[in-house]
Amino acid sequence: MSKVLIIGAGGVGSVVVHKCAQAADVFSEICLASRTIDKCEKIKKQVRRPITTAKVDADHPAEVVALIEKFRPDIVVNTALPYQDLSIMEACLQTGVNYLDTANYEPPDEARFCYKWQWDYHDRFKDKGIMALLGCGFDPGVTNVFCAHALKNHFDQIHTIDILDCNAGTHGHPFATNFNPEINIREITQRGKYFEDGKWFEIDPLSVHVPFDYPEIGPRESYLLYHEEMESLVKNIDGLKRIRFWMTFGQEYLTHLRVLQNVGMTRIDPVEFEGRQVVPLKFLKALLPDPGSLGVNYTGKTNIGCLINGIKGGRKKQYYIYNVCSHADCFREVNAQAVSYTTGVPAMIGALLVVSGTWKGRGVFNVEEFDPAPFMAKLPVYGLAWVEKELDPEKDYLVADENRL
Repeated sequence: MSKVLIIGAGGVGSVVVHKCAQAADVFSEICLASRTIDKCEKIKKQVRRPITTAKVDADHPAEVVALIEKFRPDIVVNTALPYQDLSIMEACLQTGVNYLDTANYEPPDEARFCYKWQWDYHDRFKDKGIMALLGCGFDPGVTNVFCAHALKNHFDQIHTIDILDCNAGTHGHPFATNFNPEINIREITQRGKYFEDGKWFEIDPLSVHVPFDYPEIGPRESYLLYHEEMESLVKNIDGLKRIRFWMTFGQEYLTHLRVLQNVGMTRIDPVEFEGRQVVPLKFLKALLPDPGSLGVNYTGKTNIGCLINGIKGGRKKQYYIYNVCSHADCFREVNAQAVSYTTGVPAMIGALLVVSGTWKGRGVFNVEEFDPAPFMAKLPVYGLAWVEKELDPEKDYLVADENRL
């Protein structure tokens, strides 16, 4: 029996709380903390078993330390903003508590994210005898585990990975983001990047796109982005020759985004307005719908998976593994839309495997560094069934347009 402290009461944090509550045989006590205590109390009323709530500003390690010392958890699950990863890791180091997050660190004043800042903590966590598990959402997270599962069970060597993320849902708003608007827009508007033949290549934002036929959804235009799991998979899968990440966007979303960029609303540098400094993107975030509120009217499905090519028994092999998730089903179960659900469920599973000692280590790790079998077994138990298929190894399923790489 273990105690879990969840920091961050947005859509993902809410799902983690609900799912930890379902695993009562593992998590004996749950504490949800946020800068906004009202959000914690709202989630508390939805959960079917008692939980504790607390107010904490995760920007300040001392506040997190005080909360950890009061609650004494076995693991801290960070579903707060990526800006706060390092401060929460510092608090875990000071208190000797295991750490888990779903997205890697990025500095508030620069739209750039990479694992180096967190990987640099490895020796400190190792010396302290505790573990930090990074990127344990869906992408990153489940997609990494999918790749580890494929390498263990279906390939002698993996040569290429294409991670494909499709949200074909409809929420009824003319423009909204499925997770924190500030983080989402920063991610999408930065330059795309992919890895091939030992080098990283950059492209203009959203300049390369291909159609892909997503099971249970159909053909959708998919745009090449940079995503953090590529960085860790390049490091941890030997022999990888190419990795790319693709995400779908509707034309209405892209039109809104282009207009917002053109008028300066996606800027992250402060501007002076009526005698005070205002960051346009932060102001835009305040105007947009709360991602946690989208689930009420959300219809449609998500499909996230990995298209993998490599060698098995001396022959070429192409393999596809994916999950399909219904927005409406997620809302009926835990009052969340599917993007929050697919991120929160894996975070709970990762925490479960750490506190149970199934995944153990000293230092900082990404999920693909551990045995994928227990994680894969838990996914359908907690609502994320997966499908795997062997495809024609000679066929290119990412049939591209004139922007083909």
